[in-house]
Order: sequence, then C-alpha cells, then structure tokens
Amino acid sequence: MKTTLLALAMLAAPFAVPGAALAESAPDTNPADVKAGTFKVEPSHTRILFAVSHMGFTSWYGEFTGASGTLTLDPAKLSATSFDIIVPAGTITTTNTTLDGELKSPKWFDATKYPAIEFKSGTVVRTGTNTASVTGELTFHGVTRPETLQVTFNAAGNNELTNQYTAGFNASGVIKRSDFNQKTYIPLIGDDVSLTISVAFVK
Repeated sequence: MKTTLLALAMLAAPFAVPGAALAESAPDTNPADVKAGTFKVEPSHTRILFAVSHMGFTSWYGEFTGASGTLTLDPAKLSATSFDIIVPAGTITTTNTTLDGELKSPKWFDATKYPAIEFKSGTVVRTGTNTASVTGELTFHGVTRPETLQVTFNAAGNNELTNQYTAGFNASGVIKRSDFNQKTYIPLIGDDVSLTISVAFVK
C-alpha cells in the first residue's frame, strides 16, 4: 500500500509546481493596477457577438472574427483612455453558410463595398469600480453615428500561455440597425440589435 501511495505521489509531483505557479500569477482584477500604455487587440481571444429578434419567437445570433485595434490606457486618468476596434464585415458567421452569404451581399451588409465595421471611443465616464460608460462613433454600412457601450474591466496580468501582458474587458450595447440603413425584413426581424464584445488587449 505504501509503495502504491509513493508511486502516485511521484506521478503527481511534476504537475504540482506548475499548478502552484499558475495560482500565484492569477490575473489582477484591480483596475488601478493595470499597466499604463498602448495595447493592441489580440484577435484570437476577442469575440464580437450580436443578437436580434427573429419574428418574436427566438433570438438569432451571429459572430464576427478577426478584430483589430488599439487601446491607450492610463488607469490614473480614465477620462483620457481611448480605443478603437475594427471588425471585418465579411467575417460574419451564423453557422448557416447560405445565410452568411446573404448577409455579406448588397441586400444586407454589402461587405465588399463596406468591408469594415469600426467603433472609435470618445467620452469615457467611470460608472463603478471596474465599469465605465463609453460613447463613441460606430461606422457601419457607410453610416457613422454616436453609440454608447457599457464596459467592464475583467482582469490584467501576464498570460501564462503567451507570456504577454494582457488586459481583458467586456462591453455591451444596443443599436438600431435601421440607423445604419439595415431595414431588410423589419419588423419580422427585429430592429434592435444587442451587442456583446469580449476583448483581449496585449501590451
């Protein structure tokens, strides 16, 4: 019995130290501790999701990938923070390839003529310890207009897998697609579009 326990302990030993190291270097959730400077979007772990009512029966979801952009951050002066996120319109996916092609067409997004969707921050107002309301300009389908996102700071620290200093945020908001000349099938398909953004910035 002792021999068996010793063998198990020896097998477990190689995994004990890395686990402890990961626990010790857990991301910092205090926004005041974030390193100031310029960051860039890390696209592999950034997700842009949207949802819209489908005839009132269900919520219909889609996603964009391949985001890029920058963040200039000074935690001591949040009002001076600025960021932009650029999303390729042609990356839209809904798990339905036929529908994806239709959405990229001139009937909807016209992704060839308007290849980028972009949000540029303007006014940043702290609303809580780790939250802020950000009003900026959203450009989509050839239209630029003010929109507001509610942003939450998640954590910052060294990414153990990439060895890059990373800061993560969630953002949400609601826009009207008709404001951007996206009126196809309204009101069968809802006008209000809920946005959910989970973005990783690396320094």
